Amino acid sequence: MPVFQESSNAARDLRILPSRAPPLPRLSLRPSDYSTNTEGNREVVVIGAGPSGLFLTLLLARYGITNSSLLCLDAKPGTLKAGQADGLQPRTLEVLQSLGIAGEIISEGCHMEEVAFWNPVNPGSGAKAAKGIERTNFAPDVAVPARFPFEITIHQGRIERILQENLDLYAPKNTIRRSHRFLEYTVDDTQPDFPILVKYEYDLADGTTKQGSVRTKYLVGADGARSLVRKCMGLELEGETSDHIWGVCDFVADTDFPDIRKRCAVHSNSGSVMVIPREQIATGEYLTRLYVQVPGEVASDLGGTDKKAADKKRRGAVTLDYIFEQARSVFAPYSVKIKEGTKPDWWAAYQIGQRMTPKFSARTPDGVDRVFIVGDACHTHSPKAGQGMNVSMMDSYNLAWKLVHSLHGLTPGATSGAAADPVLETFEEERRDVARQLIEFDTKFSHMFSGQIGSTDVEATGLTHEEFLRVFSEGSGFTSGCGLHYKPSRLLIRPLVEPLFNTFRFPQGDPLSGALTPGRRLINVEVKRYADANTRHLQDEMPSIGRYHVLVLASNDLLDKSGASQSAIQSSIDIIQKFPTGVVNLMVIHPLEERFEWTDVPPSLKTFAEMRTYGLAKSEDAYEIFDVSKEEGLIAVIRPDGYVSMLSPLSGSELVEDYFNSCLVRI
Repeated sequence: MPVFQESSNAARDLRILPSRAPPLPRLSLRPSDYSTNTEGNREVVVIGAGPSGLFLTLLLARYGITNSSLLCLDAKPGTLKAGQADGLQPRTLEVLQSLGIAGEIISEGCHMEEVAFWNPVNPGSGAKAAKGIERTNFAPDVAVPARFPFEITIHQGRIERILQENLDLYAPKNTIRRSHRFLEYTVDDTQPDFPILVKYEYDLADGTTKQGSVRTKYLVGADGARSLVRKCMGLELEGETSDHIWGVCDFVADTDFPDIRKRCAVHSNSGSVMVIPREQIATGEYLTRLYVQVPGEVASDLGGTDKKAADKKRRGAVTLDYIFEQARSVFAPYSVKIKEGTKPDWWAAYQIGQRMTPKFSARTPDGVDRVFIVGDACHTHSPKAGQGMNVSMMDSYNLAWKLVHSLHGLTPGATSGAAADPVLETFEEERRDVARQLIEFDTKFSHMFSGQIGSTDVEATGLTHEEFLRVFSEGSGFTSGCGLHYKPSRLLIRPLVEPLFNTFRFPQGDPLSGALTPGRRLINVEVKRYADANTRHLQDEMPSIGRYHVLVLASNDLLDKSGASQSAIQSSIDIIQKFPTGVVNLMVIHPLEERFEWTDVPPSLKTFAEMRTYGLAKSEDAYEIFDVSKEEGLIAVIRPDGYVSMLSPLSGSELVEDYFNSCLVRI
């Protein structure tokens, strides 16, 4: 006779599966509901499955655009095998962590926490050799507060594989179609619900080529610097390509250079080199990437009046042997070579260019922005500051939630009958400004890096080590991604100076250190969850699931039934219920040291935010970091990509409602 009788239901079988982010609610018609829908129609088609395109496809699927609604076409037969981007900045790591896919990258990537600066030997320094290079400084690689205070280098193909594996949890295997080459798009309003006709070609098993087409509501070009989507939009990259040519190589190093496992900026009288340590590979050895400046006189006798053709010839004249010949000249008296018995993973020659398009979107005749470009399709730059993959992926991060909110009928523009969606329009406003800042910084930084410290060359006049170090350190806020500051818009509202609030103190501290500021990311802090007394990272409590968060920082009067804190909590709950269910989450942080019962606070708090109510952690004080008074408290709205949208006193909940009226539909 059994001691106990077991019973269960089918739902229990799901407990062993990986957890999945919940899709956003949908108020609009689904594709299958359209009378004009056919199997060949999509809501979004993405061209390109590099980091920006693959990341966008993953985010769209996680937010709810999946199954037959989503398609990604990529010309390559598979993920990247060698070369190209390899660095992830702190803000990108925060975003990947918020998606639950940063673990392998953080545990197995190469961390860069310190940068070494090497310069020509100073004759007065007492060094033994009169020529050569010497280390002049160390500096933090990330000079601003960050949850992950380092860069990580890891193979781009590995990152793509991680994104692909996570995509497979949310979308069918054929969502990405490899070896499919985009040809063109046209606008055909005979099917106004799916007005963009995308044409492509692909190879059959017998070696022949076949053409196909698909209709879509929205098209996103993530197809690189030679983007055909951009060309079809009638746009071109605008800017300049410098005369500086660099060689780059990934290899296992055999060297006596002491800082080969650190990021290094090396300037010598023979030129410049940047050292980027890479991850450990399957053999147990460690890769190193060298960026080696090619002197201007290389292949200068190739002749020709066409600069583009001449530059191509100069790049073509750079060989692997030449890259290492030049590297040895720069590193002298140290030696560097490819380890015997190994072969380079990849090498190339490239020319620095800082260019961007005047627009990142195109409007169809119905007045809607339906075509977008992200990543290298709309901005290109040098790899020196480690920005390429990061800025490109953050383009996609900015666009994805806005696009899904519009498609799901969650934004006012999507349901009001207006042509353009004002929330979706902010993508171009915000990311063009970021691209402009990127071009400006990269132009200055790469120009200085390509110069010679102390050189009398006209281009490098006045370049000193101190000036180079200053530009590097001051640029850390931008290069890390942690200092990004979006400008005011309908999604980002500066604190209003109202008569009722003239005595209220809004945060005034340094935004880089965490002071709450509209347009800045919410910095990570540790908090102690009240329900289970677990210490949590606040960023982990706001995963990237496409939702807004109302963050109430209660004041010391939390337990006062008639106080401002309880009134703000109840008002916030009432406001949230006026908008689509599940699109806005409530979070509460309190400053109290004493314990209290759920019965001491509004009953609805436990219902709406039992596992999103926090006290202060032992390690740090969220109020001090956020620069919020414990006597006054504050309400902050955090938008789906983790940026502070607006701030309000506890007594100003009507401002919170006004904000949501501008970016969400009411129900």
